[in-house]
Amino acid sequence: MFRHPLVIRVAHWINVVCLAVLLMSGLQIFNAHPALYWGSQSTFDTPALAITDDQTDSGASRGIMQIGGHTFDTTGWLGLSTYQGETLSRAFPAWITLPANQNLAQGRRWHFLFAWAFVINGLIYLLYGIGSGQLRRRIIPDGDQIRHFGASIREHILLRFPKGEEARRYNVLQKLTYLVVVLVLLPMMLLTGLGMSPGVNAAFPVILDVLGGRQSARTLHFITVNLLVLFVIVHVLLVIVSGLWNNMRSMVTGWYAIEGETRRDGEIVR
Repeated sequence: MFRHPLVIRVAHWINVVCLAVLLMSGLQIFNAHPALYWGSQSTFDTPALAITDDQTDSGASRGIMQIGGHTFDTTGWLGLSTYQGETLSRAFPAWITLPANQNLAQGRRWHFLFAWAFVINGLIYLLYGIGSGQLRRRIIPDGDQIRHFGASIREHILLRFPKGEEARRYNVLQKLTYLVVVLVLLPMMLLTGLGMSPGVNAAFPVILDVLGGRQSARTLHFITVNLLVLFVIVHVLLVIVSGLWNNMRSMVTGWYAIEGETRRDGEIVR
């Protein structure tokens, strides 16, 4: 069956690139001040979360993550890591930031450039999805799917995926997840990102009022991004276990093979 129109496929792969650059450059920006707070000001002594380093009683350096009043040793991957043979005091290691060396200015340039690319691509996808009806079909569950919500959860836990006629549409968990991403996570990521912009703050101060202050906006932005990363990880894992080749082919060519169907001269033969 033909599953993904060209606009959907192109928008998907542009999103992959944009989100990867936004994540890596965002971690570069976070490294410049690796702590999060609530409210309007940075209360340096009482962060909600901090990723840094300190010394043990024996004088050895270690990386730590502080969440509230709890501290965790994260040496080697957070707080203190090695890059090109040198031990660096950095919240996130060089291999996952853009650029690799600590450079806030370049990180901000990458972040803002691809943030706009992401927004423009998202608007094109949204307008096409609404106009073509694709968005409704992809994120709004049908009545029978809602009634079988529990069964869908059980099938996912057992890694049993739809076949035959049911495979022609996204299942209820897919649709509800995409609904949350499209209507909650992405708007929240955009709103909190705008809330950290001094220019936007000056023009629309109400944004920070709604979010609870600049530092709250930064913390909510960080949380939202982590939820999106979790979504991507689960999405990729499900793509792999449900049929990597078939799923990848459908997102490249548009064609998705349903078990029990073959194609002959452009027609589906069951």
